[in-house]
Amino acid sequence: MTLDEMKAAARKAAFARRKAAHAADPGTGAGILSEVLAGHRGVPLSAYMPIRTEIDPLPAMAEASAYGPVGVPVIQAAGQPLRFSRWEPDCQMVEGPFGAQVPATQDYFDPEIVIVPLVAFSRAGGRLGYGGGFYDRTLELLRAKRPTLAIGFAYAAQEAQDLPLEPTDQPLDMIVTEAGVITPA
Repeated sequence: MTLDEMKAAARKAAFARRKAAHAADPGTGAGILSEVLAGHRGVPLSAYMPIRTEIDPLPAMAEASAYGPVGVPVIQAAGQPLRFSRWEPDCQMVEGPFGAQVPATQDYFDPEIVIVPLVAFSRAGGRLGYGGGFYDRTLELLRAKRPTLAIGFAYAAQEAQDLPLEPTDQPLDMIVTEAGVITPA
């Protein structure tokens, strides 16, 4: 089995687990994420506008926006790193690439904390995304400039024992789930 086939199989299994977890979501994940972010008040951060069955960071984003800049990713083009545009609760949003909402007025900045959506994660900090490499390219670029904290936000059911990873995959520094916080060893 090739690496691409292994990734496709891992994504398929993880999507099924995420769908079931989303259906049973107790809504506690954003509260745990807010607790983590409380230790970083005022630090520029980015999260994401949830799509499909992704765990919802919006309540934590709204709380964090009272203390400092909060952004959301904006896809520039295939093969390019993401840029992050300032978001505030109730700001005007428009549909961006892949159906994710982006602010109607672009105000770009570099976050120091990136809350990353994912398909699957490992306790070691591995992350399997959608396959476009956007977050890997972006985290590599941001980390070349200064320390950047990558926090995976997911349902506990998205954990996988073995992920097919590549050398270009950027590790997560922390994973926050509705069941608690995981810090890779």
